[in-house]
Amino acid sequence: MEYVKSKIRDIIDFPKPGIIFRDLTTMLKDAKAMHMVADGLASLYRDKGITKVVGIESRGFIGGSILAYEIGAGFVPARKPGKLPADTISASFEKEYGFDTIELHADAITPDDIVVIHDDLLATGGTMNAAYELVKTMNPKKIYINFIVELSALNGRDVLPKEAEVTSLIVY
Repeated sequence: MEYVKSKIRDIIDFPKPGIIFRDLTTMLKDAKAMHMVADGLASLYRDKGITKVVGIESRGFIGGSILAYEIGAGFVPARKPGKLPADTISASFEKEYGFDTIELHADAITPDDIVVIHDDLLATGGTMNAAYELVKTMNPKKIYINFIVELSALNGRDVLPKEAEVTSLIVY
């Protein structure tokens, strides 16, 4: 994963002074790095019986879709309000730059499902915690949490449920 990490660009003082933004777009455009991420994600979950991967809007759609494809699971988008066309459930949460809401289709997850919730980056954990709580209301057999990158200094893992297995491919 050192090669992948070397392809992530640091943007200083974005979106505000004092923030180092980890820009994954430079990693995404590198074919070798993308293959390594796909292989890394799949190796974590290939033998866990995953039936659904929930990807959080919007960059979580990329890794989540790749993961779902690689392990033969379905993909479920967790979206911003008003983007899903059928009945939804929602959760609001605080994130590092304000408040937000995410939604899932109300019929996206069943009690027979084993789910991985994926996002590109763990910062403060608010988005993932909200997604976890939404998925949990649907009573799947098991829920895993996954990130490509984790910013450990922000302690986002501390707000995530203790019962969830949390994995990150790269930790800063």
